Amino acid sequence: MLEYARWKYILVAVVLLLGLLFALPNFFGEDPALQVARKDHGAVDTTASQSVEAFLTQRSVHFLKSYIDSDRLMLRFASVPDQLAARDAVNEQFSGTYITALSFAPRTPDFLRALGLRPMPLGLDLRGGLYLLYQVDVNAAVSQALEGYAQDARRALATANIAVKDVTSVAVGADKPNAVRVVLAPQADVGAANRALTSAFQGLSLSTDSLASGSAITGVMTAAQIRERQDYAIQQNITTLRNRVNELGVSEPIVQRQGIDRINVQLPGVQNSAEVKDILGRVATLEFRLEDMQDNAVEAMQTGRAPLGAKLYTHTRFGRPVLLKREIIATGDQLTNATSGQSQEGPAVNVKLDARAGESMLKATRANLNKRMAVVLIEKRREISEVDGKKVTRDVTDEEVINDATIRGVFSNNFQITGLQAGEARELSLLLRSGSLAIPLYSIEERAIGPSLGRENIVKGVNALLVGMAAVFVFMALYYKTFGLVADVVLLANVVLLTALLSMMRASLSLPGIAGIILTVGMAVDANVLIYERIREEVRKGVSPQAAIRAGFEKAFSAIADSNITTLIAGVVLWVFGTGPIRGFAIVLTLGIATSMFTSLMGSRALLTLMYGGRRKLARLSI
Repeated sequence: MLEYARWKYILVAVVLLLGLLFALPNFFGEDPALQVARKDHGAVDTTASQSVEAFLTQRSVHFLKSYIDSDRLMLRFASVPDQLAARDAVNEQFSGTYITALSFAPRTPDFLRALGLRPMPLGLDLRGGLYLLYQVDVNAAVSQALEGYAQDARRALATANIAVKDVTSVAVGADKPNAVRVVLAPQADVGAANRALTSAFQGLSLSTDSLASGSAITGVMTAAQIRERQDYAIQQNITTLRNRVNELGVSEPIVQRQGIDRINVQLPGVQNSAEVKDILGRVATLEFRLEDMQDNAVEAMQTGRAPLGAKLYTHTRFGRPVLLKREIIATGDQLTNATSGQSQEGPAVNVKLDARAGESMLKATRANLNKRMAVVLIEKRREISEVDGKKVTRDVTDEEVINDATIRGVFSNNFQITGLQAGEARELSLLLRSGSLAIPLYSIEERAIGPSLGRENIVKGVNALLVGMAAVFVFMALYYKTFGLVADVVLLANVVLLTALLSMMRASLSLPGIAGIILTVGMAVDANVLIYERIREEVRKGVSPQAAIRAGFEKAFSAIADSNITTLIAGVVLWVFGTGPIRGFAIVLTLGIATSMFTSLMGSRALLTLMYGGRRKLARLSI
């Protein structure tokens, strides 16, 4: 008698039911939608939602449905013209309060959305989205390296008690600065200075010159060092952009280098999102400096001169100028984590520094108890202005003191930044957590890719899948009869489970992914063919029908496992090391192998055992 363990029946049933539940949202389709978010990054509440809806109704802009999703208002429309009309109306009426973004929203019923069930996201080639191309300021990478060498030189010479007149970046045999020149005081010991700068200028080519103002020691970066520094900075920017996109929740983004000094970013499903572009392109970092308590900041602002060793900041959150010491205690580049939270003074950012910065902070706070320390937010942007009828592009650096507090105790690598609004705290923590951009980048191209081509690809891909499955269904039913119909049911279950896994993992489906689904269908049928042919062989040997079914599954297992394992290895390698469309294909292929193994070996056997296992007298099989 043919038997199958009860727990296996239960397992197959539970997996199929869960698979159907998770796959269900994919069958409802999607509509053009408008995301409405607060500019201060606060949550959109019911009152705000009702005011926007009432305004659109008053302007005769029709929307199908509205709901709050992840602190944002989502409005669904029947057509793109209604979507665009709503965007223009909201931007006109609520420009100072809300940010809008064109997107697509699934027609998932409320009860499925309440359970957190979402359809699988579609790639840029299927859904449309936002394409951004950034120009990277590679010269800034060299300037940053030179500034680092200059700070190390000042620190090394100060430790050795060697007087210095000036430390500047200069161009030696090049059009742009590529070296650091240290001008010594007339009475300074040149030999001692050379020894002190050997470690500070490690890797640089050192030379000593006699100038009218005194002896000078110059450290020059080689062409290889410059190129290495630029490549490192670009790669760091790519990593930072990926981190920021992940923090924003954009699924399956593509961030990759293009040419020598460009980075392209593809964001499926995002169209004209002002918030995404603002977060991605912001060059923001922090500096922690001690306040100059001896000099008067108001006098420095009136005279326009800051005292030696201090820097004047007029742009502050607390409405008064402040003098800060030039020595930097720590920077945002040395942060290991940043999260937004609450303190006794309101919203705050919880900061954690690395070991080196923590040691520097410990020394500074221990030596400066009851003195003041400030936090400076530095942002860089590119501004286009018109001069004499011509458009001129210039780089602008905004420096704002966002916090200035008295040091009440000794701390090192864990502390809080206060004086922020709730939205600012969340945004600042996101920027710091994802990492600061190593060098500035500027948007030079932006394209909102429409979904029309994507819909055509989806239709062609789905048609290919349907035609292929229909042909397989007919062949299996004609060739294997009842067993062929069982294979058809199992094949449908395999597609459902694969769709459910893609939805659960939020894996983006692209055109290569559709090819992966079609390939998975063929592989799933192949496993059933191997099993059925084994069953036929056993029947031809004179084995009883029920024993033939048992033997067919057991003897075909090794062949199925061997062929799938080798394909699985290739799929996992492509998944781990591939990017973009290749990775999308690998994800579908790998998941498809898992679902086809489950449905062919467990699902098919459970169904056949249910059909033939209870018959005591079984003369033949319909195979």
